[in-house]
Amino acid sequence: MKYRVIIEQGEDGVFIAECPVLPGCVSQGDTYQKALENIQDAIKGYIESLEKHGEPIPPPINEAIVEV
Repeated sequence: MKYRVIIEQGEDGVFIAECPVLPGCVSQGDTYQKALENIQDAIKGYIESLEKHGEPIPPPINEAIVEV
């Protein structure tokens, strides 16, 4: 499954990653790549928790690139 994540660098230099479709699913890392790896782990854990509690899992994204 594919989920959109937003990664921004904080004022302290740490990269913060968030998955908007999964409320509260946030992670961080000292580098962009580490933040990306950490948010992937966080998303997996989040989905496993939803499954364990019988909660619905948000659908993965479908996106297209449109040239204008």
